[in-house]
Amino acid sequence: MSETINQYINMTWVYWALMIAYGVTILSVVLVVLSENRNPVKSLAWITVLLMLPALGLVLYFLFGRSIRNKRYVSRKNRRRLKKHEKAKAFDADSSGLSVENAQQVRLGQSLIGAPYYDGNSAVIFHNGKDKFDSLFRDLRKARKFIYLQYYIFEDDKIGNQLADILVSKAKAGVKVKVIYDHLGNFKVKRSFYRRMREAGVEVYPFFKLTLLRPGARINWRNHRKLCLIDGNVGYLGGMNVADRYIDGGKFDVWRDLHLRVTGPILRSFNHSFCYDWNFMGRPIPEDFAEVEVKPAGDIGMQFITSGPTAQWGNISLIFLKAIGNAKKSIYIQTPYFLPTEGLLRALQAAALSKIDVRVMIPRRSDSAMLSHASFSYIKDCLRSGIKVYLYDPGMLHGKFIIVDDDFVTVGSSNFDFRSFEHNFEANLFIYSKEFNARMTRVFMQDLTESTRVLPYDWDHRPRLDKMKQSVMRLFSPIL
Repeated sequence: MSETINQYINMTWVYWALMIAYGVTILSVVLVVLSENRNPVKSLAWITVLLMLPALGLVLYFLFGRSIRNKRYVSRKNRRRLKKHEKAKAFDADSSGLSVENAQQVRLGQSLIGAPYYDGNSAVIFHNGKDKFDSLFRDLRKARKFIYLQYYIFEDDKIGNQLADILVSKAKAGVKVKVIYDHLGNFKVKRSFYRRMREAGVEVYPFFKLTLLRPGARINWRNHRKLCLIDGNVGYLGGMNVADRYIDGGKFDVWRDLHLRVTGPILRSFNHSFCYDWNFMGRPIPEDFAEVEVKPAGDIGMQFITSGPTAQWGNISLIFLKAIGNAKKSIYIQTPYFLPTEGLLRALQAAALSKIDVRVMIPRRSDSAMLSHASFSYIKDCLRSGIKVYLYDPGMLHGKFIIVDDDFVTVGSSNFDFRSFEHNFEANLFIYSKEFNARMTRVFMQDLTESTRVLPYDWDHRPRLDKMKQSVMRLFSPIL
């Protein structure tokens, strides 16, 4: 009897010790959430989850809730070294020919990350995968010095292996080939796909590699950039990953996307961005990063902006906000996922209510049902203020660009959603040119002919089940 009582006492002591430790852990996490001084709505949401569903909440917070803002992965010395070789001239608004509003946007980019403004660039627009990859492969085959390649996804399919074959061939020929891929984005890709490149001399490394020791420390922060620099004189940037679906449509009849081939001094910023990410992963800064000497190749003004969860500000979203606020006539947005922050939604609504022509184009059916439902939940908010919403009908719409008035465009990897603004490492070109703006407007208007405008009456009378799904998915917008 005495032994049974002792066992019971010991079990009770262990139970309460565990409960106290568990409670202290939950309260500690709550204090961490409070100390980060985030958006009160987000903080309150996390605290509620932690208190109401402690076990699940702790796991979710560990995976998705923590912040790495202002955390440094590249030393001050290396940041100064990289900036030194960008060789940027001081921005002179008076001689730039830019409007007052656009000059303000350039200064904002400089204040955020010191992003230089470069004139004298050119850009070729690709809105289908075949033309883009044909051009990219031609330029890669001409490489003589180095190839820097960075994509969120490399599929082990026909187009992926064609690219790998070219990289292997160039590495064997003595070209320095460096490749960055996102580890989570390529989690299903066989190791042999990258192994054969490494064995041929291609330097291939994953960004934020997930490990058993710290899977939650990196699962929520993805490198979503799509960037290529060849010999320092040709660059590619946009929304396309490396996969057959960008050519054959995959499970869709059409996969509509947009990518740019860029030449000119702005490639110094491409070089800076890639070398920064390379050093971010713990690799030494490439020896040939200082060799980029680019001459003017056109008359387009550009600024290259990167953004990520380590930055003090949401760089890209902040310039989006400034550009929307500066609009006088029109704002055209094409994005696969439309999950705007409260500030950006209010800015678009304010513009539409001011009788500015605001149009948002998203796919009728996307590659993610959850993201489609979440995106659709914002349509009513748009229609109420006069924002015109269009659903692209032929297939998947994956283009990511914004056109403001007749002299500003941004193109890049950033979707118009929480994940791109707050959790992903993104890269966008901010382009100041009436001629380029006109070309991009023609692309948007062509896609408009294959889209259906959403009318308020029809949207209000959609099936109740759809309304419920959309409302539920909206709750998860910040982490989708």
